[in-house]
Amino acid sequence: MSEKKSAAKKTAPSQSPKAGIVETPDDASGQPSETWSRVSVRKTYKLYIGGAFPRSESGRSFQVTSAHGAFLANAALASRKDARDAVKAARSAFGGWSGATAYNRGQILYRIAEMLEGRREQFAAEVAAVEGVAQSSALAQVDAAIDRWVWYAGWADKLGQARGTVNPVAGPYWNVSSPEPTGVVAVFAPARPTLFGLVSVLAPVIVSGNTAVLVAPDAAALPAITLAEVLATSDLPGGVVNILTGRVAELGKPLAEHLDVDALDLTGVEDGGFAIELERAAAENLKRLRRPEPDPNWTADPGLDRITSFLEIKTVWHPVGI
Repeated sequence: MSEKKSAAKKTAPSQSPKAGIVETPDDASGQPSETWSRVSVRKTYKLYIGGAFPRSESGRSFQVTSAHGAFLANAALASRKDARDAVKAARSAFGGWSGATAYNRGQILYRIAEMLEGRREQFAAEVAAVEGVAQSSALAQVDAAIDRWVWYAGWADKLGQARGTVNPVAGPYWNVSSPEPTGVVAVFAPARPTLFGLVSVLAPVIVSGNTAVLVAPDAAALPAITLAEVLATSDLPGGVVNILTGRVAELGKPLAEHLDVDALDLTGVEDGGFAIELERAAAENLKRLRRPEPDPNWTADPGLDRITSFLEIKTVWHPVGI
């Protein structure tokens, strides 16, 4: 009986612990004589709202393809309801983030840069695939994005000195002006450059204490959600950044019309007529607005222009000598 069992063990095919691979042992050696390549696990990217990764409430998704049309992944197609959920999360996070010390915000942003550096190769591979550029060019873009994030992180505790002032007044008063964050900012990221453009519009919004709802167009979905994974595992509080992947044409008006959105950055809105529609919708509650630039030079020195676009100036009067 034991000999029959032993023979059965030698001749029966064995199932590999890796799903999708079947090995057939050779009768003489007991070694596999035929194997099949394993099937890679296709990743399905989700939205990033309130520090979590939910699917779109609509259940929709879209295919992310390379510059040459090859399938890369599936990504969630955000809906109007997702946009409202993202605004709610951003509003809930605003008090804590704007109330944090500027030094603490700078530390958190610098920590994000450290984690971006740790995923340098992954970001480069995604940029190369999506944009169809050489690996060297993709690495150069990732390095530029990391450097820019560090640059903005360094401004967190310097904005008060750079944009604040003590004002001379004709009277016995002490008068000082200081910058404060505007609130919830809806940001439309450019389709190109995918990562560098994304970082260039997001970092200046949150460094001063604003919270953001960022719309990443379908062509830039992979670097955007990979960045979300970095944010989720950093020290950034949930809700400070919320990332929606999908169609700008579908998400633009709900965000522009939302009365709890305080400002819009229309950089990534390529349709000039649609940008004007969003400007008109934003006027309903006097949103701050940054219009799209016709041909932005992303490699130029950014200065403080993008930061100050979403700052308010608070002026305090205090009597002295009384």
